[in-house]
Amino acid sequence: MAGLRERKKQQTHDALSEAAIALFVKHGFYSVPVADIAAVVEVSKPTLFKYFPSKEDLVMHRIEDHRREAARVVEASAEPPAAALRAYFLTGLANREPTTGLNDLPQVVAYYNLVFGTPALATRLREFMDDDERALAEALGGDLDAELLAAQLLSTRRILAYRNWSAISRGQSADARYPTAVAEAEQAFERLGYALG
Repeated sequence: MAGLRERKKQQTHDALSEAAIALFVKHGFYSVPVADIAAVVEVSKPTLFKYFPSKEDLVMHRIEDHRREAARVVEASAEPPAAALRAYFLTGLANREPTTGLNDLPQVVAYYNLVFGTPALATRLREFMDDDERALAEALGGDLDAELLAAQLLSTRRILAYRNWSAISRGQSADARYPTAVAEAEQAFERLGYALG
């Protein structure tokens, strides 16, 4: 019975997020009251807040599984950090992983347009990135050198992903962008590797 209850909770969780994102994309994040989202899923507003503590969480939970990802990648690899993250990013490009910016599915483009175009969501994304940087620095040893290295590695990845997203948002297909995305990633991580010695 507990299995069924958990499945129903997960269904409600997913339905709330799907409804919220669809409404936010259509009408704008600030124009949609939380009560409207709850009504679409036929739950009360207090119930919605049991699943998502804030309006921003309705959107940002989608990238929650990527939180502290760089630290996990580095900890799991025997390679130097730059090499491990380079390989991981290149695999992400090949798989059209949305966090690489190289995904042109309409719902993914709409999601990132929503996040980047909404100050409250962009701020929350920045908080995620800061947390990622702290976690990576800790995985690298936690000292000043580790903090500087984490900042360089994650800035490199962020810039590469943003360049890809910018090209996609201007109408370039992911397939057309892919060779450039790979070349830029290889060049950027190679330069970073040389700089780090």
